[in-house]
Amino acid sequence: MRGGGAFSRFEFLLAGRYLMSRRTDRFVSVITGLTLSGIALGVAALIVVTSVMNGFNAEIVSKLLGLNGHFAAYPIESQFTDYDQAANEIAGVPGVIAAIPYAEGQALASGPKSQSTGVVVRGLSAASIAKLALLDKGVVAGSWTGWDETNGAAIGRRLAEKLKLGVGDPVTLLSPNGQETPTGKTPQIRSFKVTAVFDLGMTEFDGFYVFLPLKPAQDYFNLFDRQLKAGVEPPPADADLEVKEAAYDRLYRATALEIFITDPNAIGPMRDAITLALTRPLVLSDWQQQHETFFEALKSQGSVMFVILSLIVVVAAFNIISSLIMLVKDKGTDIAVLRSMGATRGAIMRIFALAGLAIGVGGTLLGLGIGLLLAANAEPIRAFLSSLLGVTIFPPEIFYLSSLPSRTDLNEVLTIVGVALTLSFLATLYPAWRAAQYDPVEALRYE
Repeated sequence: MRGGGAFSRFEFLLAGRYLMSRRTDRFVSVITGLTLSGIALGVAALIVVTSVMNGFNAEIVSKLLGLNGHFAAYPIESQFTDYDQAANEIAGVPGVIAAIPYAEGQALASGPKSQSTGVVVRGLSAASIAKLALLDKGVVAGSWTGWDETNGAAIGRRLAEKLKLGVGDPVTLLSPNGQETPTGKTPQIRSFKVTAVFDLGMTEFDGFYVFLPLKPAQDYFNLFDRQLKAGVEPPPADADLEVKEAAYDRLYRATALEIFITDPNAIGPMRDAITLALTRPLVLSDWQQQHETFFEALKSQGSVMFVILSLIVVVAAFNIISSLIMLVKDKGTDIAVLRSMGATRGAIMRIFALAGLAIGVGGTLLGLGIGLLLAANAEPIRAFLSSLLGVTIFPPEIFYLSSLPSRTDLNEVLTIVGVALTLSFLATLYPAWRAAQYDPVEALRYE
């Protein structure tokens, strides 16, 4: 026994035998099984939750930055009528993928059956839509064919369901910013034929956005200035509206530019490069500034969830302590016999430490397998439970996404496994040390 050395086959054999269920110590084995299950549950829950949080964050970022740019450039000092020139200047900066001008405003959308809801109306040209892969490929009904000439509208799938609209139906938009009259502004009411229905997988876009061709959107929101045509005399004040319109050219304005860059994290260098390339001043607002509160909330939520779920593993580690203490009490006579036969205190300590570690390692590996399996099938499991229980789990109206995303990060999985194994190891030290302190004489006195 002494010649076996530390962590010999004898110590492993004895630790394994102590963990096996016997008729006389069935209760200890039940406690051991529950402890192992607790560790597995904690590890699996941590892996699933972190994977879902990672997938949620990544999906939200990809959706937001798939339609909204990494920078938004807003005009200052003058009206933004030279947006095409500014877009070309920015597009020429190394690291810039595209610079897209748009016209935007808010309106009340309604269908033929009188349903109405507030929407964000954005005007984009066909060339700009072609640069937005998320929007360009997100059409589920209709198409973008002849978009600039259609004078139509594209609406999200959820908005179409809410207003009971389909391709070919008219959608009526009402904006409070209409024509100027002596008594103030009159509401702007106009109907557009639905030519496309899109599904981007994010309720913020699918339920609240209406897209129009750029020029009709500029006309609808009165985003233009009038300039007298060369060689034309100003019409008299009492002239007809058509005569007045014919005497002036319209200088259209854009609301802002959406700027897409190759590296979303290179905000500082790209801001400086874009500013130097511009011949007119623009205010640049990056995506981190625009969504700072939202992403900070997601980050804090992920950290809090990790800490809370880690408590499951901590509780299971305490169960290792209790189960090992019960095992030591149950095996007091065996310890005394082993000591009397020459087993050292270190050997006794290693035997019970190995028994505790076996519980921790077994529970961690079991939880690792279960967690990876659940994380890889998060959406099918969610859909099955929703249909089985008759309730919507992970409702898209609250969580923005129409499906439950999951993305497993190897470093986080290794961290979870490391934490579980470390806690399991620490939990074995005190019971194993107490077992090593048994006095053979006292243990065998009443046997």
